[in-house]
Amino acid sequence: MRIDLTGRTALVTGSTQGIGRAIAITLADAGARVAVNGRGAEKVAATIEEATGDDGSRRFVAAPGDVTEPSGAEAVLDACGDVDVLVNNLGVFGAVPPLEIDDDEWRRYFEVNVLASVRLIRSTLPGMVERGWGRVLNIASDSAIVIPAEMIHYGVSKTALLSVARGFAKEAAGTGVTVNSVIAGPTHTGGVESFVYQLVDPSLPWDEAQREFMRLHRPQSLLRRLIEPEEIGNMVAYLASPLSSATTGAAVRVDGGYVDSIVP
Repeated sequence: MRIDLTGRTALVTGSTQGIGRAIAITLADAGARVAVNGRGAEKVAATIEEATGDDGSRRFVAAPGDVTEPSGAEAVLDACGDVDVLVNNLGVFGAVPPLEIDDDEWRRYFEVNVLASVRLIRSTLPGMVERGWGRVLNIASDSAIVIPAEMIHYGVSKTALLSVARGFAKEAAGTGVTVNSVIAGPTHTGGVESFVYQLVDPSLPWDEAQREFMRLHRPQSLLRRLIEPEEIGNMVAYLASPLSSATTGAAVRVDGGYVDSIVP
């Protein structure tokens, strides 16, 4: 199979690091013109410079802005032009004892992890429908299904994101536009490294800390290691391509077998 996104423009939110950066690079390698997004223009520019590659074959456009605010989202979309592939990757997470999560923190997680995605879908879906082709992908998490005791607010926000994708898939029914979620399992990023060290002995070397984290806090994983961001990017590239035309309204797992369920 050959994934070809030549002539398509993709927007990946929160793509200056981690999973988002890996997704942006994978889509660019498939031929897409990829809008790299982050709050700071300098970091966006640095990411593009690092990711472009020596041969300059990857095509990126800078789309800095805070998509959790209406004005920021508008600025990002103006920088992109018409969006053919929207990847809602931006998200926040962190370990907090359940009874210590106050109203403001619940609202913040909803604003960042859910409403920002809704806002961008609402802005881009009509154009996709009019052109007769498009892909919307929400990057969810195993935490949407297996709610973690140490970050209930994060799990609930990702559960909501699954519903958002399913609902908008119905809105786009029969138009050539698909809307899906990707359920990412425990993934190796800088932010996750910090999170791991919140839960295990911070004096441990990384390889030992990772194994201890998986043993104590993610024992359901069949992979028995953290997923690499590029592995998420590969699934996103497939779902963003014409090859996935019969997949919509779905929650597709790249979780290392973490979720103990046959479906989805």
